Amino acid sequence: MAGDQGRAAPGATAAPARGAGRAGRSRAPRRRAPAAQPAAAHLPVARVLVDVPLAHLDRPFDYLVPERMAEAAVPGCRVRVRFAGQLTGGFLLDRVAASEHPGRLAALERVVSPERVLTPEIAALAREVADRYAGTVADVLRLAIPPRHAGAEARPGGPGTRGTPRSGDGAGTLGSPGTRGAPGPAAPLPARPEAGPWTRYPAGRAFLAAVAAGRAPRAVWAALPGRDWPEEVARAAGTAAATGRGALIVVPDARDLDLVDATLARVLGPGQHACLSAGLGPAERYRRWLAVARGEVRVAAGTRAAMFAPVADLGLVVLWDDGDDLHAEPRAPYPHAREVLALRAHRARAAALIGGFTRTAEATSLVASGWAHAVTAERPTVRRFAPDVRAAGDDAELARDEAARSARMPSLALRTARAALARGPVLVQVPRRGYLTAVACERCRAAARCAECGGPLVVEASGAPASCRWCGRSDAEWGCPACGHGRVRAVVAGSRRTAEELARAFPGTRVVVSGGSATLGSVPAAPALVVATPGAEPLVDGGYAAAVLLDGWVLLGRPSLAAAQEALRRWMNAAALVVPGSAGGTVVLVAEASLPVSQALIRWDPVTHAERELAERAALGFPPAVRMAAVTGPAEAVAGFLAETALPATAELIGTVPAGEAGGAGEAGQDRVRALIRIPRPGALALVAALRAAQAARAARKETGQVRVQLDPAELI
Repeated sequence: MAGDQGRAAPGATAAPARGAGRAGRSRAPRRRAPAAQPAAAHLPVARVLVDVPLAHLDRPFDYLVPERMAEAAVPGCRVRVRFAGQLTGGFLLDRVAASEHPGRLAALERVVSPERVLTPEIAALAREVADRYAGTVADVLRLAIPPRHAGAEARPGGPGTRGTPRSGDGAGTLGSPGTRGAPGPAAPLPARPEAGPWTRYPAGRAFLAAVAAGRAPRAVWAALPGRDWPEEVARAAGTAAATGRGALIVVPDARDLDLVDATLARVLGPGQHACLSAGLGPAERYRRWLAVARGEVRVAAGTRAAMFAPVADLGLVVLWDDGDDLHAEPRAPYPHAREVLALRAHRARAAALIGGFTRTAEATSLVASGWAHAVTAERPTVRRFAPDVRAAGDDAELARDEAARSARMPSLALRTARAALARGPVLVQVPRRGYLTAVACERCRAAARCAECGGPLVVEASGAPASCRWCGRSDAEWGCPACGHGRVRAVVAGSRRTAEELARAFPGTRVVVSGGSATLGSVPAAPALVVATPGAEPLVDGGYAAAVLLDGWVLLGRPSLAAAQEALRRWMNAAALVVPGSAGGTVVLVAEASLPVSQALIRWDPVTHAERELAERAALGFPPAVRMAAVTGPAEAVAGFLAETALPATAELIGTVPAGEAGGAGEAGQDRVRALIRIPRPGALALVAALRAAQAARAARKETGQVRVQLDPAELI
């Protein structure tokens, strides 16, 4: 479709106003319009996706290709164009012979680089992701394609030096042959790896055989505890690479990526894969990304942003620990790596492997729908590799220690830690980092709040006065507004306070703290107490001798429908680092033993818990059983947005409520509200289309007040 930009030639100036040359006034110099540039003789019209994130402009625009740019203006390259009077970036989608626009077309300003950075697959995927999440293609491509680094493209002897652009080849569509950045010589095919630890799963060999045969099996995988999962991921990727197809692996964080990187290098050999992460720096990351785009490596691994990596001839996508919130993109249009990789597997007819120690309700819904099959180990195998798990509040322990239900560190945890320290390090998981992350009045137990802004008070160190978590104000003279008492007590202790308590309980034992900016990658396999927050547990060669999971009520008490699922995920990820029960590995869970989530950990049965979670979500009408949209913004803007949105008949507007304290107290605009819209999954596309239309109408009218539309927001479920 042609755009408004084609109505005038670039650089044209309006005629001077009448009387501009009247005596007594200085005559302003007239700018001479640039001479018209001859258009390319072959396929002179370029369809350009302009980098403008406005919903009503979410479409390609037509531009003329000057003859001098005919060779460089290849489909998939970056260009600069005039749009609404501004010089703007964009991507050239394809070249065609004529435009449907009846007016004059503006010409391309310049070709930034003839490197083909937007592949046909990613262009189509970006459109589908934007349609699924009520966003724009421009927003998706900002997530998908890293910023250009010219040095990486022009490195002598490296990626980017092969191929010379030619004009007139092919039909002029995205991905025409002969362009710079076209697939170059890839590394030789690796040998197909053996099944290895996949033999522990009854369906493991069959899954790998299907991948080797070029079929598209889809599996939701409940991994056995231990440190074999990077090996299993690498062998699955190597199986796809041995057939000449590509593999894409997405993990939550840099530590997991380091494990996968080392294992891929060992299983596949050198030069067979590339790892993409922000920590590489812009130049190195872009260089590796180009190697993937050019087909020089078949296997790519990375964190969330790698879900859009342009792997050539994709044959397998792998997602590890899909319940980790790091897989949810915090920028518009807020896609989730699980959904993007599922779309890629469907579009490319590729295999899919979604795994983790636990299982989410979303992954379980893929199994329930028949889209994927479950890959699990048999119960005797699970018992052989899992540690022994005991809950401090079970009946046997309560009979021995009546305080086990209320004690933060019950006697079972202390006894287990003392016995295990003789064999190696003991992991102590604490849900919060810091010192005292929540305090209350010592006398009446009322929550301690800041007298200035009403924010929660915390204590940062031993002997330090309470300070506000929101405004940072220190309040040494705090007094309880309810009873007048001036002292506080701990409600939630953080990792540093826990380390102090353990140092007193275990004199002479080394205590290590890991979390936040002080996260440790590994610790020696020597006796020590390792206090870590969820996700920051250091690795130990051979595994921990035992683990204590403290303050289970903090995780289970989160105001979230997914609180139990997230608690089980954090517990199992920590417990998987402990040696098997046959080797003395023990995990103590400080939580109510009768809860279903506690029983799932004790039995090491995440599948049953996930199936129960999915059934409860379906009964309550929450994702993934339905799709839900959250519309957030100023109250007046949200009301206007909802009034002009033509909701489908099956959609249900749940209500409009205050958006909460996400921005902190005292922030301007506390009138922000959130409206929730729910619809059965078959009608989801109609709802998204209605929301996109309303956003486009607001953008076209230049309405004030930003309204954010988010599909299936994680913080609400």
